[in-house]
Amino acid sequence: MTGETYDYAVVGAGSAGCVVARRLVEQGADVVLLEAGAPDEEHEEVISTPARFPELFRTETDWEYYTEPQPEMNDRRLYHPRGKTLGGSSSLNAMIYNRGVPWDYDNWAAMGNEGWDHDAMLDAFKRSEDFVGTGDEEFHGEGGPLTVADLSDPHPTSEAFVEAAVECGMERNVDINGRSQTGAGLYHVTQRDGKRCSSAAAFIKPVLDHEGLTVETRAHVTDIRFDDANRAVGVDYEIDGETHRVDVADEVVLSAGAYDSPQLLMCSGVGPADHLREHGIDVVADSPGVGRNLQDHLFAFVVYDRTDDEPPAPTSNIGEGAGYTYVDDGEPAPDLQFHFCPTYYMNHGFDNPEGLGFSIGSTQLRPESRGRVALASADPTDDPVIDPRYLSAEPDLEVLREGIKRAREIAQSEALDSVRGEEVWPGEDVQTDAEIEEHVRETAHTVYHPVGTCRMGDDESAVVDDRLRVRGVDGVRVADTSVMPNIPSGNTNAPAIAVGERAASMIGD
Repeated sequence: MTGETYDYAVVGAGSAGCVVARRLVEQGADVVLLEAGAPDEEHEEVISTPARFPELFRTETDWEYYTEPQPEMNDRRLYHPRGKTLGGSSSLNAMIYNRGVPWDYDNWAAMGNEGWDHDAMLDAFKRSEDFVGTGDEEFHGEGGPLTVADLSDPHPTSEAFVEAAVECGMERNVDINGRSQTGAGLYHVTQRDGKRCSSAAAFIKPVLDHEGLTVETRAHVTDIRFDDANRAVGVDYEIDGETHRVDVADEVVLSAGAYDSPQLLMCSGVGPADHLREHGIDVVADSPGVGRNLQDHLFAFVVYDRTDDEPPAPTSNIGEGAGYTYVDDGEPAPDLQFHFCPTYYMNHGFDNPEGLGFSIGSTQLRPESRGRVALASADPTDDPVIDPRYLSAEPDLEVLREGIKRAREIAQSEALDSVRGEEVWPGEDVQTDAEIEEHVRETAHTVYHPVGTCRMGDDESAVVDDRLRVRGVDGVRVADTSVMPNIPSGNTNAPAIAVGERAASMIGD
């Protein structure tokens, strides 16, 4: 069986993969972009309407993954939505554009990753960006493919949250992607004229007719093929059960995300040798770090009824309000993040009661818990085994417990008096540290930020080097959140896009 030959095959049309494909095409390369999900046009109305993103959960646009039972979270199997359409998770996320802090990237560089310091990442952020929001132009770009904007119609309750946070001692911050992240404000969003601006909309749709770009949807990649010298020569993929093949002259670029990139590497023979042999997979390269170092952020919410009658606008991203502060003043940057929602947001929105409410989600920004992704079988169409080991590091629970207390303090501030009703979650009877911790264990869920499972670095357990080349083989790179050695101090969509920019520039060198 033979197939078409391209310079590059990019696996996964998500936040980073769309960037990589676009930039390689602009460099004159012949690129095939392979996406397991359907075209985003099939769900265009819901995808493009910001406030409707929870409607995409547990649909065909969602991989609908679940973790292994989490011992520190009452043995719950936590639901993890991941985008399965053009744009990947950027087509069903909350559109928050948040870069993290300079320390994140300077720390990556200090860990042996040359070219990943904050200055380099700031260049990548700005290169992507067409910024039409409120902020310091020194830290923002214009004319890039990705529109980053202020919320066009923020809810009054979100603006009241900012005032409430200021009452509680936080400083007001109109640009959390500017000189400092610390403080309270409203998030910037990846929206264009009040509609979602996914990576597909930003980077791929404008070049769909380019002669150098071929896009295949419903194309589930099942194997990276290597020659006898361990060089990638192409990939196989399935569409409706039929196997197809493409050959590559230069490289395969994996941009399938923190769960699927390590799974595909392992199914193709690159990973921990003993684990691969357990599943009858021939070992191409023994790489014990593949699937390890999984990190993610958790949400722990306080939720209140609202006494007003104004629903969010269709342009709302639901997570409108931002807050960054310190629990531990010795940390290099804020370690606690707030997301304010002018709605109920309980169990991803699945358990919301009738009526109107507001929610404040607390997140520890630099969790110490580490988990892994493993194979359930040698079949690449089986779901991977996902075990984040949430709260296995004690400080993670301590910060979330403190976050609940501070969120309550903000909620009780005068600025929210006119709209605050009864506390729904965790409820006024939950007061002691032990009771708050039990609320976290029983209700916290992912903030949708898995990273780290194909970690870059200069040590033997690193999966890729600082140019994102997979160790032990030739002709394969990884470009998505899986390469991040440590999770950024904020939402991960903007850093994923910047990883795509950095990858394409390295490939083009």
